[in-house]
Amino acid sequence: MESLTWPQVLAWRMRRQYLHPTGTETAVQVARRLAGVQAQVASAAELAVAVRQAAPDPGETARALWQERTLVKTWAMRGTLHLLPADEAGAYLALCATVRNWEKASWQRNFGASPAELEALAEAATEALAGGACLTREELGAEIVERTRAPHLAEALTSGWGALLKPLAWWGVLCFGPSQGNRVTFCAPSRHVPGWGGLPPAEDAARTVIRAYFGAHGPATVEAFDAWLMRRTHRRKDVRAWFAAMADELVPVEVDGAPMYALAEHLDELIATGPADAVRLLGGFDQYVLGAGTGAAYLIPPGRRAEVSRAAGWISPVVLHRGRVAGIWDAKDGIDPTLWEDVPTALLEPEIARLTRLLGLP
Repeated sequence: MESLTWPQVLAWRMRRQYLHPTGTETAVQVARRLAGVQAQVASAAELAVAVRQAAPDPGETARALWQERTLVKTWAMRGTLHLLPADEAGAYLALCATVRNWEKASWQRNFGASPAELEALAEAATEALAGGACLTREELGAEIVERTRAPHLAEALTSGWGALLKPLAWWGVLCFGPSQGNRVTFCAPSRHVPGWGGLPPAEDAARTVIRAYFGAHGPATVEAFDAWLMRRTHRRKDVRAWFAAMADELVPVEVDGAPMYALAEHLDELIATGPADAVRLLGGFDQYVLGAGTGAAYLIPPGRRAEVSRAAGWISPVVLHRGRVAGIWDAKDGIDPTLWEDVPTALLEPEIARLTRLLGLP
């Protein structure tokens, strides 16, 4: 079994994620490499793409979403909004759908819908979106209620949390369309996304998603993947089966003594990678942090986790030094870092200047 160190692994992840060095990849290529870009906050998703590009184009992500439609915005991992490559989105959704949390009594009590009612909602939404129109949340909710004669679900259908709509997204019934002012819209991906191929079988989807995750966030444990995917709510036997089917592509490694897996095709590259003395500023909700998880002590000092993972699921913008989180920053009056350890000024100041330009700050 090969032995690696965290400085090696973090330097490799930074290179794989186009952080050091930055690259010339498009927004779609960045989303593909990162296994999706979280988009709870649209500006954070755009920044996550831009910080990875040597010459970012401010309008590229929006064009890919709403004009070229090579990116899809939808609920995916952990029930949060993500930007996904259109040709791979079905694999992520299919794997999320296997969680089947709507079959649990607790879910049904919280959201007031049975599995049979949820299937009826899906059928009604499919019919409502069949013409190719994008409907606002309120319009879609009204159409579903009228078709299902289920007024008791009206409030949950129009809730900003989208609890009843997330399973429909995972089933490929709907995805997000272009906003109308401050109102979101929903479309049928089969109509909205050119060449939409539907959802593959779960075993095929797992192969696609595991490859993508370990290609950006590896080496990692099965538990880390499971937490990233759906906060470890999948059935263990399903997760074990997915990884058993990947036995020909994954190899065991040790990272500073901790057992993990890496993609076999990346092992030689990992071994050859040396530590990187780089400084990078990442925006909130960045995949570099979310892929590992804020509980990863090798990435975030445990005593500082609450400063990164804040109330209501907010993930702070962070300062990376040598691949580890060395502080946080905000941009209320220019970029103001709060550092927990010494960060070389000669590396930090050019990065602050770069982010200042990206954010259009004075």
